[in-house]
Amino acid sequence: MFIKDIRHSYYFRALDGTTLCELLNPEKTDVELSIRCSVAHAVLRQNESSLPHRLKSSAELYYILEGEGLMCIDGEFARVHSGQIVYIPPGSIQHIQNVGVKDLAFLCIVDPMWREGDEELVDRQ
Repeated sequence: MFIKDIRHSYYFRALDGTTLCELLNPEKTDVELSIRCSVAHAVLRQNESSLPHRLKSSAELYYILEGEGLMCIDGEFARVHSGQIVYIPPGSIQHIQNVGVKDLAFLCIVDPMWREGDEELVDRQ
């Protein structure tokens, strides 16, 4: 059985500028997991924005847990809020901005799992 408690995990500043906690990555566990995806918990404080970036070969889902954001995917903008999920196709230039009055918290689900060499920063759209 594999269970990971977010309260016993650490957060760090990710390449794109979000505060991130990697909850699950099958390549980084001591237990063999038969899944392809990874899951991270991300936080942007009020007025923060992630940097424009892309995952070259992985698709990503953002599930908004709390707060309000302005999502940009390949130049298309949409407001997002808790309870919504956003699909980000592989290779898409993306960033999200916290436009609310409290923290923007969301899950990042990446398939296939996040790998450092698959992510790159790009010029702002």
